[in-house]
Amino acid sequence: MSDVLLPGVTATRVPTPRLTQSVLHPDGVEPAGPGEAVLFVHGNVSSALFWQQPLLALAGAGGPRPLAVDLRGYGDTDPLPVDARRGVRDWADDVAALVDTLGLQRVHLVGWSMGAAVVLQHLLDAPARVASVVLVAPVSPYGFGGTAGPEGRRLAADGAGSGGGAANPEFVAALTAGDTTADAPTSPRSILRAFYVAPDSLPLGPQLEDVFVAAMLSTRTGEDHYPGDATTSDTWPGVAPGERGVLNTMAPTVLDLSGIVDSPAKPPVLWIRGDADTIVSDASAFDLALLGSVGAVPGWPGAEVAPPQPMVTQTRAVLDRYAAAGGAYREVVLPGVGHSPHVERPREFVVALLEHLAVPAAPPSNTPETPGPGTR
Repeated sequence: MSDVLLPGVTATRVPTPRLTQSVLHPDGVEPAGPGEAVLFVHGNVSSALFWQQPLLALAGAGGPRPLAVDLRGYGDTDPLPVDARRGVRDWADDVAALVDTLGLQRVHLVGWSMGAAVVLQHLLDAPARVASVVLVAPVSPYGFGGTAGPEGRRLAADGAGSGGGAANPEFVAALTAGDTTADAPTSPRSILRAFYVAPDSLPLGPQLEDVFVAAMLSTRTGEDHYPGDATTSDTWPGVAPGERGVLNTMAPTVLDLSGIVDSPAKPPVLWIRGDADTIVSDASAFDLALLGSVGAVPGWPGAEVAPPQPMVTQTRAVLDRYAAAGGAYREVVLPGVGHSPHVERPREFVVALLEHLAVPAAPPSNTPETPGPGTR
């Protein structure tokens, strides 16, 4: 992995009772040992490589030691199959096994996109061990696709409109082939530039972009991994989730994280997102209902039957209930930022994270003092 690690970052493979997991950490920071840690959990079609800048920034700021894990099927962690009948619990159980193996007493969990669902599932399963939660451009608590309204009402009993059948087959083929070019709009590099970040919001040189493309290409593909299997449905758009693989873990038939409202422990939550996110949005470019409404998926039955999923609204509704039940959350909205605040605005991201962690040390010298306009 030496060609994709930034100077100052080390990768360690950690055997656990469930599988061997790859953990990134700053040089000189031991992953194992008592105390607290900040554990970064990446999203779909990515790996821990996306967290290297925050890892290095936190290492120089004091506070809990920063670690980033590759989920199963991504990066250098064992590519065990994903049982989607359990929602995201395969990954959450893996995280719990890692925390146990490393001997961590409590963790500050940072989850990006799909990784936010893993983080919230771990909060549901082991609330006493979670010191705080950071949700970075999080998937809705009700999953991705197939729901409506702030309450996450399911559009069809079988979850039609979500799951493995919702993936773009050309993108899956490009991942499988290891395509590193930008020749097609569905190549990983093109998707990174067009959707992972807002237009012209990738402040990177070609070398760091190559690292992120390598992270995306570490995704295992197939029915047991990304995107998973699928079934047909009598309900538009004709596809429903299967039982295996990544996208099926986020189907509304198996994922509902709104139970955090009733959790006996309610650690503070930081929700940080960009206002130009087109992946997780109230008008997501990857939501089949939204695509149907603009004619990209034929046969759309109309907004009364299949409205676009209000993903951000659903997250806010759950967090508002969390706060009303005794918890607390802070929402930070970065203007002009897409789906990857930690990549697009790493300095603002780190400042918001340090404030959330209440780290007494001053922010790193290359970090601005405030997250900037759009903070709420």
